[in-house]
Amino acid sequence: MDEIDLRLLSLVQEGFPLTPKPFENLGELLSLEEKEVIERLDGLQKEGLVRRIGPILDLRRLGRSGILAALQVSPEEADGLAEFVNQYQEVSHNYLRPNESGYNMWFTISATEERIQEVLEEIRKGIGRKMLVLPTGRIFKIGVKFDIMCDEEE
Repeated sequence: MDEIDLRLLSLVQEGFPLTPKPFENLGELLSLEEKEVIERLDGLQKEGLVRRIGPILDLRRLGRSGILAALQVSPEEADGLAEFVNQYQEVSHNYLRPNESGYNMWFTISATEERIQEVLEEIRKGIGRKMLVLPTGRIFKIGVKFDIMCDEEE
């Protein structure tokens, strides 16, 4: 990673341009061609330094909501059940997190209330087991901005 990558990361986390050619706009700020900006971000993603570039939407303002759900799964069945749950486009996250409750496969569903209930019911029928469902009670906006650019003198 060089100085240009650091500057690019800093710009992207501060605010991605909402224009028809955002990579071109970033390139203009860095004196780079659009293609090089795309290639650099692709490389940073392959290195694991950028996971995703995308919006964070206010679901409630869009007439939608979200829930967190959990299942108790054995390590042997985890991949198959994750594949089943992930077939729904409304599922945005799905991960294993062992804990003392036994509920270890956690996933989120974002949709209208009616669609959330449909998806939950289909998953319950498809896997045939009890599910823990935690509706969103309160929204907490968490913003993280990393100080990517370091002063040489420090």
